[in-house]
Amino acid sequence: MTDATRPRRRTGRVIAVVAIVIVLIAGLLVAAEVIARSAVSNTVRSLVVTQVGLPADQQVDVEVPGIVLPQLIAGRLTQVAVSAPDVALGPLTGDVRVDLQDVPVAGDAPAAGGSASVRLDPDQLRSLLTQIPDFPASTVGVAAPDLTLSTELSVFGIPIPVGISATPGAAEGDLTLTPTSFELGGNRVDADTLRGQLGGVADGALQTWSLCIADRLPAGLTLSAVNVQGQDVVASFDVDGGLLNDPALQQNGTCG
Repeated sequence: MTDATRPRRRTGRVIAVVAIVIVLIAGLLVAAEVIARSAVSNTVRSLVVTQVGLPADQQVDVEVPGIVLPQLIAGRLTQVAVSAPDVALGPLTGDVRVDLQDVPVAGDAPAAGGSASVRLDPDQLRSLLTQIPDFPASTVGVAAPDLTLSTELSVFGIPIPVGISATPGAAEGDLTLTPTSFELGGNRVDADTLRGQLGGVADGALQTWSLCIADRLPAGLTLSAVNVQGQDVVASFDVDGGLLNDPALQQNGTCG
């Protein structure tokens, strides 16, 4: 064996040791990331179930994009998404999703804010709309981008059936239904035509219906939009980041 051969073998052994160390460190980091992600998901799920009052076996999915470990070290999660099916959120019952940005790990500071949505199927929508006084909730159907409903207007004691297409929306935190077109005697008519034929009696079909839900939801949630998506209706909310740590925002809001 020559002297020139020994350094090459020693160098080879050093490289092998370094490679093994790198593989071990990488394995430890991967394991730590898996553990950290699982811990975050379990913690968030537990908080949601406890604070919202969900059943212990409620399905709750938690998503934390990106690598969790650096976010935990920094003390904030860049984004957290929580979703759960068939959840009662105040007067709304449906599939819920909440997306929050810049969420503090310790929970003693506000997040940057976020959004939430509740997806209601037709039955859940009709159940919600029964809370509007004198509203024909049982007749409501879905015909994207509008809702359909029917009512009867009395003219000289004669019931006149009227079909209504209405666009759902949100105004100052209230759920609204704004009529856009009508069906009278099998014909599609606009508001002016309906009023021209029925006079003041038509007011019952021309009004915009509204339902305040703020008094049954945390003040940190504000209804921002309501849209028809396929056969479902999706209510969207703006989420105040202070909802995480401000008791005032965790209390129900007010109407009017």
